[in-house]
Amino acid sequence: MPEGQETHVLVVGAGAVGCFYASRLHHPSHNVHVSLTARSNYSAIAKSGVILETHTFGNYTFQPHAVFPSVQAAVPGAAPQSQTPPPAAGWDYIIVTTKALPDRTDDAAMIAPLVAPKSCVILIQNGVGVEEPYRQRFPTNPIISAVTIVSAEQIKQGTIRQNRWTRMSLGPYAHGLSKTSGGGPGDENDSAKLLDRATMAMNSLTEWWTKLGGIRDIEPHTEMELQTIRWHKLCINAAFNPTAVLSGGRGNADIVTDPELREHIAGIMQEVWDAAPKVLGRPFDGKEVATPARIIKSNERNKGSKPSMLLDWEAGRPMELEVILGNPVRIARAAGVAMPRLQSVYAIMKSMQSVREERAEAAKKAKL
Repeated sequence: MPEGQETHVLVVGAGAVGCFYASRLHHPSHNVHVSLTARSNYSAIAKSGVILETHTFGNYTFQPHAVFPSVQAAVPGAAPQSQTPPPAAGWDYIIVTTKALPDRTDDAAMIAPLVAPKSCVILIQNGVGVEEPYRQRFPTNPIISAVTIVSAEQIKQGTIRQNRWTRMSLGPYAHGLSKTSGGGPGDENDSAKLLDRATMAMNSLTEWWTKLGGIRDIEPHTEMELQTIRWHKLCINAAFNPTAVLSGGRGNADIVTDPELREHIAGIMQEVWDAAPKVLGRPFDGKEVATPARIIKSNERNKGSKPSMLLDWEAGRPMELEVILGNPVRIARAAGVAMPRLQSVYAIMKSMQSVREERAEAAKKAKL
């Protein structure tokens, strides 16, 4: 941005991850202003800001530039629902930190009224294949894909606790693995322009989060490097998340100390480890990233940890089945790679969720 010009960032999803990263990105003295959209915790944040209790930065309160009760309220020109209106010139950055549930909600459609020609969309979401709906809807906007490992939770409305260090990897996203949008003569040039715009935006975000926000582990990458990181994280998520549910609620350390479950976890991880290079066209580097054996060994000490899918199951919330299980199976299948272990787990988990929801709906109707 030109010197002295304000930059306006909107974080869509005021949960633990969204609030924590928003708090380290908000730098009014450097003309970087971060706002939030919130739902259930809107009243608490509008009244008192976001209270953060962090291992890394101590305790502090983050006062967003503005907080909106919905995406619609954050649309420039919308009827005022906040003391501070949306920027008249539109949002420069829109950061999506909601759960990725493409079988339930179309988040790309949800944020569409917010997206201006200048807007850069950043996706801090789990799984693989999360970017494509946004690329289809916003073909000319830069997109940044992000993978984070952060121990953070909302302990009460508007209060976030960060328990340990955090890491985030960023990478530009043009047209994914195909590198083109359909083979036309301008596609390669269009992809290059998208990558250039996204890379410039990524470098600005990295500087704001690191030099100004003090987060050490914000790592910029190329498009292919970031997709490789997404598939590597899948080794962990696709193995531990569904297994925690299917095993009756066992945590990571408990899972790997059971011989049969440990073998099951190792099998899923190895399947992802073997499939990813065939999908991506490049191998994992066992010197740079943890192998399945190292991941399993490290989780022997991960006592008390419950994967997000188990937390969602126990709370009766929808689970991120598609982006963590379904998308990898479909993407690999399209590349001619079978993932039988993951497909079986996906089918069973999807059926379990469907049956539970059908029974809940039937019970609800019976009470009427």
